[in-house]
Amino acid sequence: MKPAHMVAVVLLPFVGVGAVLAATWFRTARDLFFFAMVSLAVLAERMDVNFFSEAWYRGTTRGIQITMIEILAFGLIIGCWIGRRGPDRRLFWPGSLGLILTYFVYAGLSVIVSEPKLFGAFELSKIFASILVFLAAAFYVKSKREWTLLIVALGCAVALESVWAVKQHFITGLDRSEGSLDHANSLSMYFCLTAPPLVAVATSGWSRSLRLFCGLCALLAAVGLLLTYSRAGIPVFAAVAAGTVLACASWRIGPGQIALRSAIVIGLVAMVAAGWSQMEQRYAASSLEEEYLDTTVDGRGVYLRLSAAIVEDHFFGVGLNNWSYQVSRTYGKRLGYRFDDYDSLISVYGSSNDKIFVNSYLAAPAHNLAALTLGELGVPGLVIFGLLWLRWLSMGLPFLHLPRREPMRVMGVGILFSICGIFGQSLTEWIYRQTPILFTFYILLGALASLAHTRRQARREGRSIEGVPAGPDAMPVGNTVAEGT
Repeated sequence: MKPAHMVAVVLLPFVGVGAVLAATWFRTARDLFFFAMVSLAVLAERMDVNFFSEAWYRGTTRGIQITMIEILAFGLIIGCWIGRRGPDRRLFWPGSLGLILTYFVYAGLSVIVSEPKLFGAFELSKIFASILVFLAAAFYVKSKREWTLLIVALGCAVALESVWAVKQHFITGLDRSEGSLDHANSLSMYFCLTAPPLVAVATSGWSRSLRLFCGLCALLAAVGLLLTYSRAGIPVFAAVAAGTVLACASWRIGPGQIALRSAIVIGLVAMVAAGWSQMEQRYAASSLEEEYLDTTVDGRGVYLRLSAAIVEDHFFGVGLNNWSYQVSRTYGKRLGYRFDDYDSLISVYGSSNDKIFVNSYLAAPAHNLAALTLGELGVPGLVIFGLLWLRWLSMGLPFLHLPRREPMRVMGVGILFSICGIFGQSLTEWIYRQTPILFTFYILLGALASLAHTRRQARREGRSIEGVPAGPDAMPVGNTVAEGT
């Protein structure tokens, strides 16, 4: 253990206790913690302590990370439980938590029965951290006040990444902007995840200042997304943004709104035209047939074939986060890939010689989330994970039936399209598991679970949601959600 790790072991309990005390005593501290948790999630990997790190491993997680985000989440959970008074103090069982815990338990069993166990323990610790973040968001978000804080924090993070991307492209000279996420496709997925709630609020009936703020941040997200030149990210972003507009925007518009929307469309067309030549080169680099069907090309189709080969031998998979290890050792060779064997490299050079591993030919994680899950957790794991995604979608779909101007509908539909965005790009990427993406996603899922709970509770008690009757016999009773139901 390095000296920095020893210092962290000593300090982390004190920081955690301090966070709990602050969140328990002060409402402002809870607000600041949540704002920081949302806005800084994208920088989580730059604010972490990585215990038992194996940086040479080419897996989705390379150590047991403890970031500032988990500490804030832990403090927020306890603070919301003890520090609040009245109805706000009551905890509840957030939607999808049962399936999340089922997935966590199954993944833990996979770690126990597979070899090596260390890499799986790394990924399992991240799943546990994401559950903390999910619960913190679910318990904190109670009213329109917290929704507004969520959307402002999200907008600030998006604006930061967008400006960072512009700087990298036009000043640093990077062909494909990466933002703070170290890869263009990661930044692309982040924008596909975060832009829909901003678009939803920008086209809704919320306050003018907030709509302008969200509109500007959504436009910046579009600029940053285009600078990634992500072949999957660009169409996925366009689809979820267009879907959000169709679901949330009012079509009763005046001359001013027509002019504004026209200006936005013209601006987007101009940006696409400016980067068209580079986008065309990206799309012309390989066709879908070459990418998925041509066995002579190292495309994304190889990951589907590898996962099929793995599940033929291992119905329950090779173990959580063991894809790179097992493919490099066994399954890559079956398909004609001469990957280096981790065990041979470690026995010759030792695990501390990072340069040897950087220069070695090792299998990357499957660039398809379903293929990666199937290979590591087998058929049962993929079924549980698939049910989890269906549960998340089922939490968001009912908000489409609420009145178009309903604030709860705006947030619910925005997060619904966020789920669609990250799902769409996960067909070609594994980076759902990347810490900033995972934490941001689970924050939004926690907020969605809270919204769904509030909606169900209001309907069950016959109360209104933001003045909209919950049933045929319900009487409007005012701004009940803003009062913290």
